[in-house]
Formats: sequence, C-alpha cells, structure tokens
Amino acid sequence: REEQESLRKITHTLAVKNEEISNFVCTLKQSLENLEANSNRVQEDLESEFSSLHAVLDEMKENMVTRIKQERASRTYELQSQLSACSKALESSEELLELANQTLCSSGTDGFTQVTDTVTMAPAFRLSLKTKASDNMSHLMVDFSQEREMLKGLKFLPVPATPEIQVSECQVCDNTVTVVWTLPEHDSKIDHYILEHRRTNHEGPPRIREEYPWMVVEGIRETEVMLTGLRFDTRYMTFRVRACNKAVAGEFSEPVTIETHAFIFKLDSSSAHQNLKVEELSVEWDSSGGKVQEIRKEKNRTSSPMHSPARSALMSPKRAPTARPGRDRFTAESYTVLADTFIDAGQHYWEVKFDKESKAFAVGIALRSLGRFDQLGKSSASWCIHLNNWLQQSLTAKHNNKARTLDCPIPNSIGVYVNYEEGVLSFYTAKAKQLMHTFRAKFQQPVIPAFMVWNGSFSVVTGLQVPSVVQSGQRKNSGTSSSNASLT
Repeated sequence: REEQESLRKITHTLAVKNEEISNFVCTLKQSLENLEANSNRVQEDLESEFSSLHAVLDEMKENMVTRIKQERASRTYELQSQLSACSKALESSEELLELANQTLCSSGTDGFTQVTDTVTMAPAFRLSLKTKASDNMSHLMVDFSQEREMLKGLKFLPVPATPEIQVSECQVCDNTVTVVWTLPEHDSKIDHYILEHRRTNHEGPPRIREEYPWMVVEGIRETEVMLTGLRFDTRYMTFRVRACNKAVAGEFSEPVTIETHAFIFKLDSSSAHQNLKVEELSVEWDSSGGKVQEIRKEKNRTSSPMHSPARSALMSPKRAPTARPGRDRFTAESYTVLADTFIDAGQHYWEVKFDKESKAFAVGIALRSLGRFDQLGKSSASWCIHLNNWLQQSLTAKHNNKARTLDCPIPNSIGVYVNYEEGVLSFYTAKAKQLMHTFRAKFQQPVIPAFMVWNGSFSVVTGLQVPSVVQSGQRKNSGTSSSNASLT
C-alpha cells in the first residue's frame, strides 16, 4: 500500500512536471515566433532607414550636380559670347587695316579723313580684354570626410536613460500638478516621454496591490508636464516617467509620491430629509419620498460615519474614522442634508452646482447640534446663502434668523471657503471666484457642510484645494472688518 501511494505521488509529480514542460515548450515556440517576427520587423526598419538615407544622398547628389551644370552653362555662355565678340572684332580690324594700308599706299590724298574716321570707330577699340567669367570651379568642390566618419558611426538605437523626477521643482496648486524631471545626460535621440500617475492614500512606495490604476499621459515633448483639472479625492498621487526614442522605451523612473491635500466628503444620506434623493454627491427633489419612507421601519435606520479631514490626515492608514451615532433625519420643512465629514481645523473649499429654477436652495455650514426641524440660517447653529424662487426671486445671506439681501447676480455654482481657526466662512462665484459674502464667527465646535433644496436639485464637487486667488483675497482681508459680515 505504501508503495502504491509512493507511486501515485511520484506519478502526480511527474504529471505536474510534464504540464510545466508542455507550457514551457509552448512558451519557447511562441518566443521563436516572436523572434522571427521581431527580427523581420527590425530588418525591414533597417532597410527602410538605409533606403531613406540613400534617397537623401541621391537627392543631394542630384541637386549638387545640377548646381555644377548650371554654373558651367552660365560661365560657358559668358565666355562664348566674349569669344564671339572678340573674333568679330579681329575680323573687322583686319579689314580696316587692309583698307588703311591701301589708302596710305595710294598717291592721292583724297579719302584720308573718311578712312581715319572709319578706323577710329573700329569695334576693337570698344572691346574689353578682361574675361567676364572665371574658369575656376573650386568653390563647388566638396569634402565629405567628416560625413563619412559620421556614417561610420551609425549604430542601433540605445535604450534611453532613466529620468529622475525633481521633487523639489514639482508643484501642487489649484488642483493642478506640475511634474519636472531630468536625464543623467542630454540625449538627442529622445522623441518623447510617457508619464504615469495614480491616486493613492499611502505615502510610501507603491504596493503590490493598489486600489487605483495607473493613468497614462503620452507624447510629452518637454521634461515637464502640467496636469490640470484634477480632483484630489485621495491624500497622495504617485508619478513615474520614462523616456522613449523611435525604437524603444527606457525604464521608468523611481516612483515619487506627492501629497495632494484637499477636502473630501460625501453626503450623509441618513441625515437627509425624506423628500431628498441622495446619491453620494448629488441630490434631487423626490416628492414621493415621504410615502416611500413611511413603509420603512424605524429600526432599519443605520448610522453613518462622521470624520474630520484634519484628524484623518494624522491617522494610520489602517485606522478608520470614529463612527458617530446616527442622527435623526431632517423633517417637516427642513429639506436639509449634511455632509459625512466635519471640519475642526484648517482651511477647506468645495463647490456646489444647483438648479437655478429650484423653488429654494441653500448652501453653508452647520454645527452638529443643528436640530432636525431647524432650517438652514434660521438658528445660531447654521450659516448659509439662500436662493428663493417662491413668489419673488431673492438671494440672501442667513444666520440666526437674520437675513441680508445680496446685490449680485445668481451664479450657476457657488464656492464655499471655511477657515476654522479664523472663524471665516466665505462664498464665491465658482467660475470667476468673485466674493459674494463673508461670515465671521468663533466656531466653538466642529462644523459640517450643509445643503437644502426644495423642488430642485444640486450636485457637490469635492476634492478641491483652496484656490490661490481665494487664499490671496483672504490674506488681504485678514485682520480687517468686512462689510459683508454684519450677520455674525
């Protein structure tokens, strides 16, 4: 029995080994096929390149020979013309000399004056004896010794060197990343670069399994690239780059991880009024929501996590944000929904695009103590900008049941800026970054992005850095009293 088991094991091992060999044979056959195909391809490319080189040389030879022929024809014409003129002048001179001798030998004196005038007008006296064209053609001689040496230096393209990303020169600003790299030495054969980047929540080197795939940017001609319009929904971005010539791509550079700090949150559907249909970052009015919710049992309500971006940045990657107890949904006429992330430190910015035809819409921040019946801006626990399209259109800034009408056009989307330590809440037109209103307060507890809509819809854009133009404007206004802050 033991011998039978031993034979079974060795048979199984041999079968596995045979399968491995069979797979390896297939691999070898495929490699031979690839080798044949690749060899033919590079040989065809080589012949094509030499044909192109020969064509260039033949064209240059033809052009240069044509130049010599044209130069020879031009000079031949000039010299032939001059030779013909000289021959005619000699012939004319010989005739005039014979006439003059006959006149001088005659016994009479008649005709001397006429002959003298004729000889004086002889073409020989008007003829230039300087050649009009040179017979020297040395200016069209060639010396291709350097070119021959250069041709002798023709060789197969080398693999491009590995670039190095210059972290100190890379910049992150306004949701734009500028990546700069260098090569160990100049390479005129480099045709372009390929940059790959991916999002990550881990600061260290790339792991074997990453949550996000590499994104590719091809055809980069310079040693830097600017990636614009990014949404920073992770803490970091990892970059790597490689150089390419016509034939082959080099090795990727060492990956570089750059921090892309931005405020990231989703909407807390468990806090939403039952007439609001919430999908992560978008909300639509649902007039039937209340009827649907009535059939749900209260015990099925689940809690949702609430965390702070400032504190999360300090957490270990394995440590999840602390969950908060589920709050009651907003109800009655408080058509409100809160974000799932609170703010207890730092500067943050997000934008919201809303339907301007909504009967009512509001965006702002609220304290966690905001009551389920409280409407945004109507208590001391919330600050907002409120659009009202009911009966008469108005745009107001609201806090603690006080409102101030804003004298500005209604934008398609609004940017919200919060500086927790300074107690600043500012609203901007998202496109032009024009300041609409500023609240100033002393936040005694964390605040939460808050939204309200009645018979309308809106969508939120997160993962945005504080725009530089907003930061610049806030610095100018720092320490000064704002006329827009009269409601605080």
